[in-house]
Parts: sequence; structure tokens; C-alpha cells
Amino acid sequence: MIQENVDLTPYNTFGLSVKAEYFSTFSSVDELRKLLRENSDKKLLVLGGGSNMLLTSDVTGLVLKNNLTGIEVIEKDEKTVKVKVQGGEVWHDFVMYCIDRGFGGIENLSLIPGSVGAAPMQNIGAYGVEIKDVFEELEAYEIASGEVKTFDKAACAFGYRESVFKRSLKGKYIITSVTLNLTTEHKLNTSYGAISSRLSEMGVTDPTIKDVSDAVIYIRQTKLPDPAEIGNSGSFFKNPVVSREKFEALQAKFPDIANYPVDDAHVKIAAGWLIDNAGWKGKTLGNYGVHKNQALVLVNYGGASGQDIFQLSEDILKSIKEMYGIELEREVNVI
Repeated sequence: MIQENVDLTPYNTFGLSVKAEYFSTFSSVDELRKLLRENSDKKLLVLGGGSNMLLTSDVTGLVLKNNLTGIEVIEKDEKTVKVKVQGGEVWHDFVMYCIDRGFGGIENLSLIPGSVGAAPMQNIGAYGVEIKDVFEELEAYEIASGEVKTFDKAACAFGYRESVFKRSLKGKYIITSVTLNLTTEHKLNTSYGAISSRLSEMGVTDPTIKDVSDAVIYIRQTKLPDPAEIGNSGSFFKNPVVSREKFEALQAKFPDIANYPVDDAHVKIAAGWLIDNAGWKGKTLGNYGVHKNQALVLVNYGGASGQDIFQLSEDILKSIKEMYGIELEREVNVI
């Protein structure tokens, strides 16, 4: 059933009050196909968890919410397990499903908001792990043909917080399922960020995948605002990668600049450090601003518009360019 003039506040984690001209959901590929066939004249926007977007105005055309659900174990042996999950599943719920069953590889990605279908589109990552590290393939509905096609890892062309679905195939496919290669004999990644120190605080010396997940959840909850309480989309900006020469020049001027070596020629700089050092962290502009605990997170305290938050991001981009000569990129999709 298609509804008209629907408030999208519950469907975006920024909590922005914008209207969809038309709105519906789909719970099967056949239902999706029928909706698109009957509304082929309308502009289309597909929502997952609404956690990586900034809605700057009312949305014309048809907004579809992906409600495809289901998790299936495809193969399993003594060391590995292959799991297929439908695109409408909540990502964190899926992570918890895997941990409960002893399936490892995505515990570092606990508590990332959003849906499974959006995860490979964005190549979500946290604490030294990206979805591409465990990715096998995905199925995606081609809007033009009405066919479901399979994409392997190479075809997805994963990059830092991006994939082919954010570039040349943007708006052409709807991801319906994702298949991941997980572990039953685990190799934990605890070296990134504060995971090791948190495990020590927990008194854990021989961590399980649940211990790592618990540590990640604790760290995220202490650093990042809960979208149910304060509207936000998590990290708003990507960490920039610069040449080693550029980094060394910056380090000479800013000795404590936070950084992560990429290779011999490139260094990744912490965007949060740049924004914090430029004086933006905790800055409040009426009912929106930059979060007090994490400079990467822009927040809506209630009643802000998407244009307000977009302009704040523009001001931050300009400030960082002027101060460091670095052009930051937004991680969120501006709509």
C-alpha cells in the first residue's frame, strides 16, 4: 500500500522532520518488483536504517523502506561459516545473532546503526575491521531490468567507506541480501583503538568474540550519542588520507596530530582530531551542533533542519581547508 505525505522522522536517525510525497515498504523481491513497475514514473529513494543520510528537504517521488528479513547458514565447517542475510535486517541485531551462535569476524562492527543492505554500500568499518574483510557476495535488484544480480567482492569495488554502489552504480540497484564468510575458529582483532585497554578494565585476559563485542559496545556508547536520544548519523566525515610529505609538514606545525600510517607513501589523519583542534568540538548553534564527546558527530538536539546541519558541515569543511589545507569528505549521503 502506498501512503502519501508521510513524515520521515522515524525513518532517519538525525530525527529530521521531512515529508515523503509517497511512501511504502517491501518485504519480498516480488513486492518490490510490483511497486516499481506500478510507479515507474516516480523518482525513487530507498531507505534502510536511515542512519547514513542527511535529508535536507521534503522528498519528491516514492520512498521505499527495505523490510526484507531472514538469516540463513549456507555452509559450515570446523573453522568457517557462510551466512546469508537479507538486506532489511538491522545490522547490530545480525551481529548479535552471529555472536550468540559463535560466528566471528564482525564483532568489531557491533552497534553500528543501519541495515544489512546498506553495510556493503558504505563498506562499513570500525576498530580495524571493514565489511569487505568478511564479504563473499551480495544480491541486488536492478531497477532498470527488474532482475536480481549477484556481485562478488571484486565487482563491488570496495574502498574506504564506499563501493561501486556509491559511485557508478548509485541509484541503479537495491541490495536485497548479503553473504559473509565468518569464523567458528576465531582470530580476534583487539589492537585498534581502546579495545585492549577496555578488555583489561573488564579483567579479560583470554577474550572471546562476545568480550570484544562488549568492549566495542561500551566504547561506542561512551563516545557516541544514542540516535534515540540525540539525532545523529554517527561519523559525519571521512578520515582524510594524505601524502607522507603533506603529513610531515602538518606534523611539524601540529606535533600531536592523530594519524595512522597507510603505506610508505600515505598517512591517514583522524578527522575528529582536525575538527576538535579547530575548535568545533562541543560547539552548539541553537538546537544543533557538534557533539561534546566526538567531533566527528554532528547532532540535532531537536527541531533542527537538514539545511541547518548541512550548512554546519559546510562551515567545518571550509574551516579545515583554511587551517590545514585538507579537503574533508562527508561520509553521509546528502539528499
